[in-house]
Amino acid sequence: MFGLGPEWILTARGTPIADAMVFSHPEQIDRLARSCPEALPTAVLAGDPCFDRILAARHHRDRYRRALGVHPGQRLVLLNSTWNPTSLFGDAGPEDVLPLLLPRLTSELPADEYRVAAVLHPNIWHGHGPGQIRLWLDRARRAGLALVDPLEGWRQALIAADVVLGDFGSVSYYAAACGTPVLLGAADPEALGTESPVASFVRSAPRLDPYRALPPQLDRLLAEHRPLDGPAELTSSAPGQSAALLRGLLYGMIGITEPAAPALLDPLPLPPYEPPLRTAPLRVITRTGADGTITVRRFAEPRYEPDDAEGEGHLAVHEDTLDPGVLESADVVLRYGEADDPRFGSPRQWAAEVLDRYRSASLAAYITGPRECEVLHRGGLRCRLTSDSAGDPAVHASALLARLHTDPGSGPAATAPVPTTLTVVTGTHLARVRITVDREGGPEGTGHAAPPDR
Repeated sequence: MFGLGPEWILTARGTPIADAMVFSHPEQIDRLARSCPEALPTAVLAGDPCFDRILAARHHRDRYRRALGVHPGQRLVLLNSTWNPTSLFGDAGPEDVLPLLLPRLTSELPADEYRVAAVLHPNIWHGHGPGQIRLWLDRARRAGLALVDPLEGWRQALIAADVVLGDFGSVSYYAAACGTPVLLGAADPEALGTESPVASFVRSAPRLDPYRALPPQLDRLLAEHRPLDGPAELTSSAPGQSAALLRGLLYGMIGITEPAAPALLDPLPLPPYEPPLRTAPLRVITRTGADGTITVRRFAEPRYEPDDAEGEGHLAVHEDTLDPGVLESADVVLRYGEADDPRFGSPRQWAAEVLDRYRSASLAAYITGPRECEVLHRGGLRCRLTSDSAGDPAVHASALLARLHTDPGSGPAATAPVPTTLTVVTGTHLARVRITVDREGGPEGTGHAAPPDR
């Protein structure tokens, strides 16, 4: 039994190596009694400070979601792997799932309906090195995957998650203890003690089928999910009490009186704001309803045409995409930055340069914040799009392009009538977008040709 056998906790003379061994639940002490009774006198029940910090911070869930750039209506899928050859990030299991899974997570799941983040065990980072990890995950990161700090950020990401896609590691078990749906992409019974609560959880948890489409599996998981009693009960027998129990133990061991002030754990810090930066090409599907509402679905570098891809399609590409050649066929070129960034002159100047350079593009969109972007159409229309809710305004630029190319009552020319508002739907979220037309004139320093017939 890993960590509880005599070879782990007894000296060569057969005596315990520790004065006290801290456990979070009596079930663990029972297993210690069976595996190494010589160490039983050192066992102390003192809760789980890690779990207590998670419980104490659950009311900050919305903040943690916003820190990861999760917008209203989006689901956060948290990918996690423990440190083991048969883990999700390992390659010694019966199936090497991760290489198959990673590109599909970011290409099958619509970008504005899902946010994907990954928590990897610290030993993965240490064993392979940060540079190698980032190299392996480079394509997924360009498509929108967030890499979470393995020491300081994983608990906050776990609290924020809607779904955890993991393996037999502790993060999956903590997720189940919090009531979060868990889908196992790797499960190795040989890596766990058969009588442990984690092994029991792994035997009963839903399994990922890496060869089936992902969205239906996630939909079914969420629809059928019922929180399990076992993980919540067996993670800690003293939830919220670990600080007091541990401090009492330690002060007793060194023989001095405890302070009168309450024992407290450090609260989880608010992570930095890290919205997704997708530089992978985006396949955009738009549908315009009878009432003018525009539904937008975007897929990051899909290998195949997305399922249910009914509607008009176009290609939106970030200017910093890995393959600059893709920009030659882009319909929309994107840039994210501050409006006063001197490197680009101004959003207006940047847009004019982009449309001069990439003759296939109909629209250039400079996103200045989570609610606003500056847009220039090749036909001369220049405007600002302002949403009533935070999100990725690049969606609204694609919606505007769809509106201009499908609505006979509006046109791209600077003098043609254009709508004053857009109603844009992504997944279950509806945004109302105000269009403010810039009437100061045509593009700066450009002689734009007529827009291509796209």
